[in-house]
Amino acid sequence: MSEITPEPVPEWPPGGELPDEGGRPGPRRLWLHIALFLATVLTTVTAGAFQAGANLFEDPWQLYRGIPFAAGMLAILTAHEMSHFLTARRHRLDVTLPFFLPGPPFPPPLPGTFGAVIRIRSPILEKRTLVDVGCSGPLAGVLVAVPVLVLGLLASPVKTLPAGTAEGIELGEPLLFKLVCWLTLGPLGPYDHVIMHPVAFAGWLGLLITALNLLPVGQLDGGHVIYALFPRWHRSISIASLVLLAVCGILTWHGWLLWATILAAIGVRHPPPYCDWIPLDRRRKVLGIITIAVFWLTFTPVPFNLG
Repeated sequence: MSEITPEPVPEWPPGGELPDEGGRPGPRRLWLHIALFLATVLTTVTAGAFQAGANLFEDPWQLYRGIPFAAGMLAILTAHEMSHFLTARRHRLDVTLPFFLPGPPFPPPLPGTFGAVIRIRSPILEKRTLVDVGCSGPLAGVLVAVPVLVLGLLASPVKTLPAGTAEGIELGEPLLFKLVCWLTLGPLGPYDHVIMHPVAFAGWLGLLITALNLLPVGQLDGGHVIYALFPRWHRSISIASLVLLAVCGILTWHGWLLWATILAAIGVRHPPPYCDWIPLDRRRKVLGIITIAVFWLTFTPVPFNLG
């Protein structure tokens, strides 16, 4: 999961002076960022090897088979987080490098990572900055996820199976996935099943990660965009989104209940920028609307389904 968490800003100072948006650079624990990244490389390569059918308990030398999945997964996460980072630096914000989060690589289909996160340590001056930073990560991530998905689908066999005989875990199909699949593999019959190559799975996960980050809740990327576009409605939209997630968790996929609980614990509040009254320009409004559209293209109510 990727999340930007700007610190709450103080009230407008009596002197009426604007804060320096760059803030003071904090301690850069470069070693921690490197260690977490290397650990995530190891866990994602391990996860990819298991997904490719390797039995690492019997033959650890098969670890190399996980490199394609790890390369795709890390390319998506890096594009997402570095886009956040570079955009924040362009706005002279004090921001950390990405913290990559290693996760369990076994059993499949666990991806070996919980994503990545950055933290903004200086106040955001206006909503235009909020849009630029909030939109940049998901848009960059999905622009990398799509070609990764295409490459993986080209390597994925398609099998025709009788009704009710498919086994394993069925992946949800967001609209963007269906479009890419149709453009890559052509029309599929009702009994055709795509046996996902690990690289295709990395691309699919990239779409899911994008959707999770664009949920219009709190200080997620989607929460930033909603606050910038509809500041008065941000809290109501956040609460409504949590309720809808909980309903989806009851009716479709139970994982949404856990996700809704985590987001509720984090909170739905969004600190206002210093110059909250400065309106968005037309370009930022269009960028925000495009980003909301990307959410609907990448979201699926049932990400995983046991076949």
